[in-house]
Amino acid sequence: MQSQQIVEWGKPLEGREAPTPEPEGTEVLVRVTACGVCHSDLHIWDGYFDLGGGQRITLEDRGVHLPFTMGHEIVGEVEAVGPDAEGVEIGDKRVVYPWIGCGECAVCQTDDELLCMTPRTLGTRKPGGYSDHVVAPHPRYLVNYDGVPTELACTYACSGLTAFSALKKVASLREDDHLVIIGAGGVGLSAVHFASAVTKAKVIVADVDGTKRAAARQAGAVESIDNSEPDAVPKLLEMTGGGAAATIDFVGRPETGLFAVHGLRKGGTHVSVGLYGDALPLPLALLPLKMLNLLGSYVGTLDEMHELMGLVRGGRIAPIPVATRPLGEATEALEDLRAGRVLGRVVLKP
Repeated sequence: MQSQQIVEWGKPLEGREAPTPEPEGTEVLVRVTACGVCHSDLHIWDGYFDLGGGQRITLEDRGVHLPFTMGHEIVGEVEAVGPDAEGVEIGDKRVVYPWIGCGECAVCQTDDELLCMTPRTLGTRKPGGYSDHVVAPHPRYLVNYDGVPTELACTYACSGLTAFSALKKVASLREDDHLVIIGAGGVGLSAVHFASAVTKAKVIVADVDGTKRAAARQAGAVESIDNSEPDAVPKLLEMTGGGAAATIDFVGRPETGLFAVHGLRKGGTHVSVGLYGDALPLPLALLPLKMLNLLGSYVGTLDEMHELMGLVRGGRIAPIPVATRPLGEATEALEDLRAGRVLGRVVLKP
């Protein structure tokens, strides 16, 4: 088995070889055919998440030790199955749902794996898809993608699922409401594509990159705005007739979070998704005075993954731009993503 691994936090990945695992119990060995490069991979590569004020959550704190194989947007072909794996056949082509809990705690037993305190997430806790093989712990995590291009299908395991789950949290918005999507990278642009299938609200996109704003308008946004401009909030308030009903921040910087909160109308909802980091200097009096709702949204459930793939297979979701690169160029792909040179998604192919 060949993998591109982190051998030192923040340093170039190295190609390394190891014996190909043999699946046990309910495990399934998947030969990876494509794996997306996600912005959260940058934080994993660096080895920490920034909490602001000099505080960090490190990957080592979460039990991740080097060398480590990233990659959680995985699609592949079943190559071998454990003796207790049922409902899957060798040769099946599947997207691998990576957001896997321990399987034993109370929340896992009630199918709420995203709340598990000791997850087995592929590519963030367990070896992932920057490799030619990956092990899924059970066939239930393999999702059909018939009729969807392989290089696109893998992106739905995180980019698509994260956007879909965030949108569902504001699905009740009405036709005369405005929803502001902040950040038109891989996840934010996915959200623009999905929005009409989830909510009736009019979508406005905020991004500092004119090319990404243009792509968002082509994908269905009714308006776009450069949120780095000094008068961006007044412009947004005017655009929305007094403030947006909801904002979703797919960046997660202090300035994008403040733009999102100050751009809300009274009673509005802000959904924070992006993991860029630092802290949000939010005036606490705003919460009761404007009766605001603040939500955090992290990826999505297995049920949401099946729901999303049903929409995709049914032709209701337009594809985001995808560029493929060989697995050996994983470091270069990460560097391009960090520099903002990626429109849509880069997908690695072993």
